[in-house]
Amino acid sequence: MTPQSNFMIVATIRAGQLESLRSLLASMNKSIGLADPENTLVPFGRFDRLHFARFTIIDIDPKITDEIREFDVKPRPWKPVLAFIGDCDGDRDSFLAELASQAEPGLSKIFSYCIGFPDANSNTLLHWMKMHNIVPKANYINWLGRTVKQAREEDALHRSLSEYLQKIVDDVGRENVRVLRQKLLSHVEMEKHQGRLTLTPPAPTPCLWRIRNCLHMIGVPLILLLFLPLLLVVLPFFAIRLRMLERSDPALFIRPDDEYIRELAKLEDFDVTNQYNVFGDVKPGLFRKLLFKLILFLTNYVARHIYKRGFLTRIRTIHFARWVLMDDDRRAFFASNYDGSHESYMDDFINKAGWALNIAFGNAVGYPKTRWLIKDGAELEQPFKYTQRRHQIASQVWYKAYPDLSAVDLARNTRIRQGVEVRQPNDLAIREWLSEI
Repeated sequence: MTPQSNFMIVATIRAGQLESLRSLLASMNKSIGLADPENTLVPFGRFDRLHFARFTIIDIDPKITDEIREFDVKPRPWKPVLAFIGDCDGDRDSFLAELASQAEPGLSKIFSYCIGFPDANSNTLLHWMKMHNIVPKANYINWLGRTVKQAREEDALHRSLSEYLQKIVDDVGRENVRVLRQKLLSHVEMEKHQGRLTLTPPAPTPCLWRIRNCLHMIGVPLILLLFLPLLLVVLPFFAIRLRMLERSDPALFIRPDDEYIRELAKLEDFDVTNQYNVFGDVKPGLFRKLLFKLILFLTNYVARHIYKRGFLTRIRTIHFARWVLMDDDRRAFFASNYDGSHESYMDDFINKAGWALNIAFGNAVGYPKTRWLIKDGAELEQPFKYTQRRHQIASQVWYKAYPDLSAVDLARNTRIRQGVEVRQPNDLAIREWLSEI
């Protein structure tokens, strides 16, 4: 198995260069916000380990920064930054090296709009990118180990089998499932022999990654168990303090600007998958900051070891997601790649995992008031939808390695491949496999 990794290279944009940078990034697109895979600056399509990528200018409307005044805190100044974000197969450093090697002129041109590039202490593009990379506090991968190559090969397999099945089903008969299966398997072998299909075996799981992952999976519960007596003592005081803060949180029911919503909507629904970014302040105070960090730490654990095979709680539509703390942990950034419309994405969360939304985002300024961390919040549908739209940020460039394939499609294609490689035990199992095709 090849594990996935991610990168987020962030640098402050030079004063007066914001609009010029927007124009340059727009030149990478084949339509509004959707990258041309063969653009001359960063030809994403040539990197066969890259699942998703985006260039996002993280800027804040003064109205958003002013929300923290409701907590009697003066807004902190924020200078616009450029974020280059991606999810890839294998380790991050080797992929960044590949990027630096194959797209150095284009990346250098893009980053030249940022303060500190080139850096006197960083004599190479690769070194500079590593210095400016931010590791997320929590990260989610829909299917750990499914590579870009696997996704593409399995999609080709599905299309080939689907087309061939339509040709033979009338001659063989729909009920003769064993003969259908044998003909399909023979077709696959012929296509592989002719070089039209490839089913690459999974690579061995890196030994060091396996050891680290195992230690992390075992170590976190052991540490929590070790501190359990202390946690039980602290819990009543924690609950009292939490509820005090929740009661005193201001309720911000602010409708987002209609024009801004229309601008965001222009970037959506060009594919079955959409990109999503939100950014804003963390609620002030040491208690809120430590609580947010703890929540993200636990979120990262469950996403890494429990929700790693197609589901995040009950939600199947997210490919990759990350939670990042910025500005000395005073601000938070969330990015995801999800299937379906924006409205259905929000409804999915509200209906299936509202409590998880409250836990993950309840410590963010502007989020609807929660009760005992898991209640209310996203259950207040309209205030929640207003909040996330106000804090949403568009990506100037967005790339997806397998257009038109949803997370559900990818899972189906994997099951089809498994049906080719592993014999079904009975006719019922064969019928179920044929129904996938």
